[in-house]
Amino acid sequence: MKRPWIASVKVAAVYVGTVVGAGFATGREIVEFFTKYGLFGLMGIIVAGFLFIHLGTKLLILSKRINATSYQEVMVFLFGRKVGGFVNIFMLIVLLGLTSIMLSGAGAIFQEQLGLSVRIGVVVTIVLTFLVMTFGINGLFSVNLLVVPMLIIFSVLLAAQVFSLDVFLKQVEESHRLNGKWILSAFSYAAFNITMAAAVLVPLANEIEDEKVLKRGGIIGGSLLTLILISSHISLSTLSDVLSFDIPMAEVMKTTFYSFYYIYIAVIYGEVFTSVIGNLYGLERQISSFLKLNRMIIICAILSVAAFISKVGYSSLISSLYPIFGYVCLGTLFLLMIKKLPAVK
Repeated sequence: MKRPWIASVKVAAVYVGTVVGAGFATGREIVEFFTKYGLFGLMGIIVAGFLFIHLGTKLLILSKRINATSYQEVMVFLFGRKVGGFVNIFMLIVLLGLTSIMLSGAGAIFQEQLGLSVRIGVVVTIVLTFLVMTFGINGLFSVNLLVVPMLIIFSVLLAAQVFSLDVFLKQVEESHRLNGKWILSAFSYAAFNITMAAAVLVPLANEIEDEKVLKRGGIIGGSLLTLILISSHISLSTLSDVLSFDIPMAEVMKTTFYSFYYIYIAVIYGEVFTSVIGNLYGLERQISSFLKLNRMIIICAILSVAAFISKVGYSSLISSLYPIFGYVCLGTLFLLMIKKLPAVK
């Protein structure tokens, strides 16, 4: 009885760890998509949370039923063979861009919070990633099971400590000034993250025998993502000039629980690290399907290209690439909504 639940928790941890990347864990992504909309940002989180629970679970089950080994097969199922081929090329480019953003995020943590060089952060992350990737999917499980629970605990404790009724009432008063962009932001955010998580969730689903394990894992993972989003939004809403920080969640922790500040920095870095691993795992599986090279050679090549792109800068990459990726991924979200699951074989 216990083993299926343990497997479900592992699936949920990988789901959360894949979505909670550099932008999510640092708070920068949450600010761009939700917090800047105030009260409507909270409503957007509830919408996105429902999509994470429902469509994330559906993606896992769909992957299992069509016996997909990589996200390429899922995209062909959703879009058809011709369009699916173009979508897969787009996803390959996006995953490479995301890996670059994660590396840049790691560098930003080292620079803004530790006073060290961005390059040191990038190099340390590349070395650690290379070591963990030698263990394949088991390495991904292990890192997520360590980091995800810590992030949840810190997020909830921080939100409970900084919650201010005055801030909430101020958001209510200012809500009339905002337009309907928050709803598009919520859908594009969910679309982007669910589509990108497919790179990890699809091969993961292929390795799980019991469909019930996947269903529970998707529901638990989506619920935890919603909890972290709400907690982080509450915390970020109390920070003045929130848009001026690369790592706004760390700034909230610094002024609230300074004694835990460096532990929290380690947790944020851990989440950025798990996202690098997750994206790299998906990229490697995809490239290996048409390039018969040693997997570690492919991994080295991906990391080299991503390290070069990461020089653009973390905030610039987040603010320019994420919204574009989100809008393009809306097509995937829509098809995932309307397509019926194949019958159980």
